[in-house]
Amino acid sequence: MSTWSEFETAAPEIAAGGRRLLAAREDGQALLATVRADDPPRIHPITVWIVDGHLYSFLLTSAKRIDLERDGRYALHTQQDHAAPDEFSIRGRAQRVDDRTVRDAVGGGWSFEVDDTYDLYELLIQSAILGLRRADEWPPRYSRWSEGSA
Repeated sequence: MSTWSEFETAAPEIAAGGRRLLAAREDGQALLATVRADDPPRIHPITVWIVDGHLYSFLLTSAKRIDLERDGRYALHTQQDHAAPDEFSIRGRAQRVDDRTVRDAVGGGWSFEVDDTYDLYELLIQSAILGLRRADEWPPRYSRWSEGSA
């Protein structure tokens, strides 16, 4: 799995589009899909930020956090704007970050007050898709990246 900065080095145009779409909503909103072996996938609203080359999210105790603790697999999709319907999606594995120094550094610039009820997760990236189109255009022009691809 790749950190955001490794992904950005390997696929700079896709990463730049993804960064733009993740920042399009000032609070970093996106949709997170998680899985459990015994249940269908779940979809959750989530806040993410890219900090020092890593993609992070703070999570309270919830179904999404339990899913990530048990399995770790996720898919993340940016929120869409009907007037500018570009899209960005990544898949990979989440890992909890227990390093207090990293947690404090990331939490200091977060869009909401982070306390000890939140756990910090880094979203490591295995694959990414960027779809670009105007509102009157179909289908989107897709660019794809997978870890290990040239």
